[in-house]
Amino acid sequence: MPWQGLARRFPALGYRDFRLLLADRVLAPGAFAFSLVGVSFAVLDATGSTADLSYVLAAQILPSLVFALVGGVFADRFAPQKVIVAANLMIAAGEGGFGLLVLLGHPQLWQMIALETLSGAGMAVFYPASQALLPRLVPDSVLQEASAMSRMAMNAAQMAGAAIAGVFVAAAGPGWALATCGIGMLGTVPLLLAIRAPGAQRTERSNVLRDLRDGWSAFAARRWLWATTIQYSVVLAAWYGAFDVLGPVVAREHLGGAAAWGLITAADAVGLIIGGVIGLRYTAKRPIRFVVLIGGTVAITPLALASLWPLPLICVAAVGLGIAIEVMMVQWTVTMARNVPPDLLARVSAYDIVGAVGAMPVGALVVGPIAAAVGVSATQYGAAALIVVASALTLLAPEVWRMRAGPAAGTEEPAAEVPTGVPAEAKAA
Repeated sequence: MPWQGLARRFPALGYRDFRLLLADRVLAPGAFAFSLVGVSFAVLDATGSTADLSYVLAAQILPSLVFALVGGVFADRFAPQKVIVAANLMIAAGEGGFGLLVLLGHPQLWQMIALETLSGAGMAVFYPASQALLPRLVPDSVLQEASAMSRMAMNAAQMAGAAIAGVFVAAAGPGWALATCGIGMLGTVPLLLAIRAPGAQRTERSNVLRDLRDGWSAFAARRWLWATTIQYSVVLAAWYGAFDVLGPVVAREHLGGAAAWGLITAADAVGLIIGGVIGLRYTAKRPIRFVVLIGGTVAITPLALASLWPLPLICVAAVGLGIAIEVMMVQWTVTMARNVPPDLLARVSAYDIVGAVGAMPVGALVVGPIAAAVGVSATQYGAAALIVVASALTLLAPEVWRMRAGPAAGTEEPAAEVPTGVPAEAKAA
């Protein structure tokens, strides 16, 4: 089989369940890219209000405050891929329903908010389950490679999807784009159900509250983890408001509309793919310091939009940021998997995502009124400054500088299926 030759060079491909995961991580992000473009322009076409857009986008994030924690508990109890199936079905219903409303008539603001809340709940459940799944599919020796390849597949699909979606929205309208997203998410279900990875082994019975307390204790005991989580709560809130909410406004008024915004999103995805290639082999000696420093570079895209750089320069900035973010995310994923016990990883990841994105709805909600009061550019300049300050303050934590790369002392490599089609020397790599 063709993959057997690749598995000699990339041993992670020798694992059947990982190959199924790669297929899912092509289809799902490719489909969801149609939503990334479609939602913003559906709201702007329906109401013409940046404030309404901020309310709808905030509705995607608010469910993370509850559903990510619940998803973390379930992903530590059951097979994570089945939790992801439930998440993808929620996204399919939310985005597909939104698309249907747009195609049938003039959607009301409350309907758009309700459907994006459903999609947001699915996204919230997905993240902790996704973090817990990969380390159960491959051994630690190929975990970084598998993480980088998985993320490259996701980003390549998002790049292609975003580029197509920008043109698709301009030609056919956002309703069809959202409907396409819903159909694509349904297509991921058979792939995920074919994965055989079991759930975590439990030796004693517990309830949801106890599981949440155990997860919180593990999260709070790691200062490097909660310090960077606080940093990224500020960084992502500022970036989300300045880029994701106000970015389409700048694109519509100054850069050429939906097609321009699709190009910017695609440029970011190009950077993510390049970063994934680098992430296959690059390991930061002090990964948490690296993560914190990359957080400061997130200011570049709000700054580019605020300064009304030409579209090609904005795309270059998006590519550069995408490279940095993707290398950082591979380091973060591997560091988490190596320094958090497998039976706690989904719950700890849930607290991470709740903390990191918990302020994003605030960013989305306040950026519209602030932009209306002081102007879009001034708001984006302020967001860029806030990102830099938050990142600089996080560097003051000693634990950020101390942690070094490599497996944590005393950790055991989780069991994984035996790879197929890989020679003995590759299996031992």
